[in-house]
Amino acid sequence: MSTQPATGGWLAPLRGPDGRIPTRTRWIIAAVVVLLVIVTSVAGIFWALVAILGLTLTVVGIVALVKGSVPRTRLRSRRAGTIAVIVGLFVVMVGSGANAGVQPNTSPQASLISGASTVTETTPSPSPKPKRSATPTPTPTAVATEAEVQETTAIPFAAVSVDDDTIDVGTSAVTVGDGNGEKVTTYLVKYIDGVEVSRAVAREETTVQPVDEVTSIGTRVPAPVAVAEPAPESNGCDSNYADVCVPIASDVDCAGGSGNGPAYVDGPLRIVGSDVYDLDRDGDGIACDA
Repeated sequence: MSTQPATGGWLAPLRGPDGRIPTRTRWIIAAVVVLLVIVTSVAGIFWALVAILGLTLTVVGIVALVKGSVPRTRLRSRRAGTIAVIVGLFVVMVGSGANAGVQPNTSPQASLISGASTVTETTPSPSPKPKRSATPTPTPTAVATEAEVQETTAIPFAAVSVDDDTIDVGTSAVTVGDGNGEKVTTYLVKYIDGVEVSRAVAREETTVQPVDEVTSIGTRVPAPVAVAEPAPESNGCDSNYADVCVPIASDVDCAGGSGNGPAYVDGPLRIVGSDVYDLDRDGDGIACDA
């Protein structure tokens, strides 16, 4: 009597006519499982999936314990269900523990496990290094420049005095007027980033000469005025007059003039002293000449 291979279960679609899974199909299933393990490991969810599979196996085992079997699985008795529950719980514990170890624990109660007073020593993680920019920021370089700057200043005039023998003693006169001059000073100025840091005189040039104020002080002593002494009186003629005898009287006028005498004289005549009779009306020293 021949024995027929089992054809039930969820693997029935993968079995061949002889009831076995072909070798090629087995390699494909193995490759898929390996690829699944690699992908979940890289993504950090491998142990979470293991815990989920363990939980699923536990649930299926509990169903088998309650119903006696689970169709489309190999849990066809309560004993198989008990084994599935034990294996599932173990897988859940392993998956959950491994997943907790690879996942960062940010909970403030991470050091307390099930009310135990065990102190968990946490190794401080190294502080992250500052990120370097792709292009380092260049350090600004100070810009030094030079320029010539000109400043115009006034040159004050001087006040001087000189002796002048053409002016009488006791008098003075300003003979030259005052006037300020101008001087242009050129500086070489150095700047750092537009701010002046130093300056030095490069050259100086007097563009306008100052004009001093000159005061002339008189030193000339005037000659004494000669005073003619009157000639001694004789023959009844006044000695203040010459060339013509001017009589001595209370008043003498030029003959032919508008005077009313009482005495008259014909001119012309010279004044050699004082014109006591006011005969020289034009003051030229010659009287009665008109």
